[in-house]
Amino acid sequence: MSTQAHTPAAARQRMSLRRFLLLGILLPVGLFVVINAASLYRQTLSAVNTAYDRTLLASAKSIGELLDVQGFDDAAQLRVTVPYAALEAFEADNQSRMFYRVSTKQGELVSGFAELRAWRGTLPDKSTYAALVDFYDDTFRGEPVRVAVLLQPVASQAGRGMAVIQVAETLELRETLTRKILVDTLWRQAVLVAVIALVAVLVIQRATQPVRQLSVTMEHRREGDLTPISAPDAPRELLPLVEATNHVMARLDHLLENQKRFVRDAAHQLRTPLAVLKTQVQSALRGDIEPQQALAEINDTVDRATLLANQMLSLAKVEQLRQQPEVAMHDFAQVTRSIALELSPLIADRNLDFDITTDPAPVVAHEWMLRELARNLLHNAIRHSPPGGVLSIRVVADANSAALTIADGGPGISAELRTRLFEPFSTGNPLSGSGLGLAICREIVDALGGTLSLENREQRGRVEGLDTTVRLPLRENGG
Repeated sequence: MSTQAHTPAAARQRMSLRRFLLLGILLPVGLFVVINAASLYRQTLSAVNTAYDRTLLASAKSIGELLDVQGFDDAAQLRVTVPYAALEAFEADNQSRMFYRVSTKQGELVSGFAELRAWRGTLPDKSTYAALVDFYDDTFRGEPVRVAVLLQPVASQAGRGMAVIQVAETLELRETLTRKILVDTLWRQAVLVAVIALVAVLVIQRATQPVRQLSVTMEHRREGDLTPISAPDAPRELLPLVEATNHVMARLDHLLENQKRFVRDAAHQLRTPLAVLKTQVQSALRGDIEPQQALAEINDTVDRATLLANQMLSLAKVEQLRQQPEVAMHDFAQVTRSIALELSPLIADRNLDFDITTDPAPVVAHEWMLRELARNLLHNAIRHSPPGGVLSIRVVADANSAALTIADGGPGISAELRTRLFEPFSTGNPLSGSGLGLAICREIVDALGGTLSLENREQRGRVEGLDTTVRLPLRENGG
């Protein structure tokens, strides 16, 4: 399943950055526009109803001005003559029709349309109009109508009474205007969404252009091209990715260079001992030398070739472990003591005056690195110490670092040799080693973020030996 997740088809199924940004922008905007359109529509419709309700109220008031009364209060008799022209002025564009009913407070019809049901409601507690008016929806002759009810006091010299004036209007005009408002609102909101979408597409297209350009550049690179990516026009948000990619490519380039160097060195360095070995075997087969001497020479050649191969593999392993940061903590002093015990037969064979002093020195590092570092340095010191000479090891620690010092009684090193001694296959005596020991030590120390120094120990102007000092940071891997 993990393999399928990286196939081109699976990659195409993933949501692109542009689509994600578009959806992230347009969905909230679209939702807001819909909510805003509905709210605007309701507000506009309320305003339209209020405006037409005022027209109905005006119609009712105009009818109230035509009323006359005879008698007072309950004995009052209302009279009214309403010409149709009195209502015609309030009908707009012949799209709606108006009907009226004038009745007493008890519901007795005085004038108008009897089919219009008498009002049986109550006046609202709070009203925005300076009149006794109520509005409600009803049906008249099977059609929906909007009705305004006006309680109109009527007074004259001959009487005083209360009239109930109802004016109903069909809803054609209101429905037409409502549809127009709805269409106009949706049209404007649709235009707004289209403009926002267009702007979002253009902006996102422009913002993701550096990513596309970077992808094209990487796709058209030659195989094996690990040079850093140059993206001067990339936005600030993309720079961390570019820098991280360059860092990874630099590490890959370093790994490839080490592999190439390993193959090159192996081909070059192993060719010589193998050629010598073949010559020795042929010479032994021809009987040019005694069998015992031939076997001894062959054994020496095999030992040197084995040492060379092991050290080259160790040098390659250092680079491999450099890419795998160690999290375990090891005591450098304990590791050093363990290596000294392993090499004690060599120390005894040369009859060296050996001394070791250690303090606890916890460092975060691969145990193999610490052991290989101590083994190479100590083995190098034993090899260069004269028989019966002195050899001391000291491991101390301070607040920041652990220091390993190996002091031998050898001839020391010259200034010219000091500059190239850490290079691979560089040695002061070609017969004494492969020249990889100190190179391995330098690689390990660099990987652990430490330092390695070689200093001649002098007494009265005469070299008495060499002090090899390694300093490694405590509790953290500086590499």
